[in-house]
This record gives sequence, C-alpha cells and structure tokens, in this order.
Amino acid sequence: MPEPRHFADARFMTVAEVADVMRVSKMTVYRLVHSGELPAVQFGRSYRVPESAVEQFLGSARIEYRESGTA
Repeated sequence: MPEPRHFADARFMTVAEVADVMRVSKMTVYRLVHSGELPAVQFGRSYRVPESAVEQFLGSARIEYRESGTA
C-alpha cells in the first residue's frame, strides 16, 4: 500500500501567478493544465498548480545550446 501523501508543506500557485513566473498568458497556462503537461488541482472553477510542478516543468523545458565543432 502506498504511503499517504502529506500536503501540509505543499505550496500552490494560482494560474495568474504561474503565468507571471513563466512570462506567458493565463490562457497558455490553462492549455498546459488541460493538456496534462502541467499538473494542477481543481477547486470548484479555479485551478491551483503545485509550485514544485512549475519548477519541474521549467527545468525540463530548458534548452541547452552547444557550440558546434564545425568550422
């Protein structure tokens, strides 16, 4: 049986806060939530996104540039 998860220390962000951090529109955040790319919890008609999910999403979306060795 899996261990129960405790959310006492979990920090949640509103869609507007996520949009501000990511420098995108709220609609973009809603699209990410509805597509499942960004996990969220729904409270009535509002969504809350775990802060850790935003950090993980941004970390995985990072593009690292490498200089090509061709000259």
